[in-house]
Amino acid sequence: MPPKNITARPTTDFAKESLFNLLVNRMEIEGADVLDLFAGTGGIGLECVSRGAREVTAVELAHVQQNFIISTCKSLGINNLHVIRGDVFRYMKSCSIRYDLIFADPPYALEELPTLPSIVFGDGEDSRGFSLLKDGGLFVLEHGDQYDFSGHPHFLELRTYGSVHFSFFS
Repeated sequence: MPPKNITARPTTDFAKESLFNLLVNRMEIEGADVLDLFAGTGGIGLECVSRGAREVTAVELAHVQQNFIISTCKSLGINNLHVIRGDVFRYMKSCSIRYDLIFADPPYALEELPTLPSIVFGDGEDSRGFSLLKDGGLFVLEHGDQYDFSGHPHFLELRTYGSVHFSFFS
């Protein structure tokens, strides 16, 4: 159970279950390389590990959340989920790895949230021209209802579960 002083907003169980029902119909998680941005409590990354992901990289800035993910992995004997302690944007700009699945659950009020798809695909002014996603890979962005990504060239669809919105890109 996450500590009481955690500042993350974990994806609801209903939304997470619905997300993974969609993902298993779109891609093979088993053997996938996964990037979990704004990892929070690590729930998405841990779910990917439980479904056979080859490697999961979880990027989280807050020490309380980082320590929770690390202790959870230790207690469960998980050795293929790696926590990067740091800023998501700095990580994306320096990363030279490409992933099969990228999931981002930023704070909904994050000013830079609208730039995430372009940075992931390496086609925005905030990017460096390197796509973090493998060909045929999937990027899922969790966000509030104030955002509309339907005009992005890599946008596939929007799914809504209560107040949780998932935009899918490929």
